[in-house]
Amino acid sequence: MSDHKPFGPYERWVKRPLDCVLASAALVVLSPVMLTTAVLVRIKLGSPIFFTQERPGKDEKIFRLYKFRTMTDGRDEEGNLLSDTDRLTPFGAALRSTSIDELPELINIAKGDMSIVGPRPLLIQYLPYYTEEEARRHDVRPGLTGLAQINGRNNASWENRFKYDLKYVNHITLRNDVRIIALTIAKLIKKSDVITAGENEIPDFDIERGAVDCVQGYTS
Repeated sequence: MSDHKPFGPYERWVKRPLDCVLASAALVVLSPVMLTTAVLVRIKLGSPIFFTQERPGKDEKIFRLYKFRTMTDGRDEEGNLLSDTDRLTPFGAALRSTSIDELPELINIAKGDMSIVGPRPLLIQYLPYYTEEEARRHDVRPGLTGLAQINGRNNASWENRFKYDLKYVNHITLRNDVRIIALTIAKLIKKSDVITAGENEIPDFDIERGAVDCVQGYTS
């Protein structure tokens, strides 16, 4: 367990109940969109409909993340999966660019695995390579969106992402959360600062520390 101290009453008492209420309401309101997306994924990409992967959450507790699937199961003659670029269809790219693929994470929020706003959950294999300061991003629940996402989204360097993650962890307020959500919606409308597989991928996450394939881990 971390020694993280909530910044104020909002983080201590309001944020989690508010997350639960808003995520549950969003699941109801967006259910037609999610049902339509599920049907289209099944038709265009086959089964399973959902992409699931274990990720570290608050206090590095492992949970199963849910997203809509965006890639095919295309394989080469030897049975090995093709590259992300080859398996990502225009339909899958559209789901990613609009972030519709991330709507099932509302289930994670309702369950308590995640928050609406917080540092994005990365891959488990990254855990041994964080510095002590970087690891503090796990002092709070990971988020559907976060301060790093409105300051570059998937197009930001890893150093900047961690800088914004830690800035958020140290100062969680209702005003900041509302601002982050509003700016996230604005970016989604403009479809700005997002990378899909094969498009100007950022360098691997600190390869000298042994972490690999940051883009797949961050946007799958």
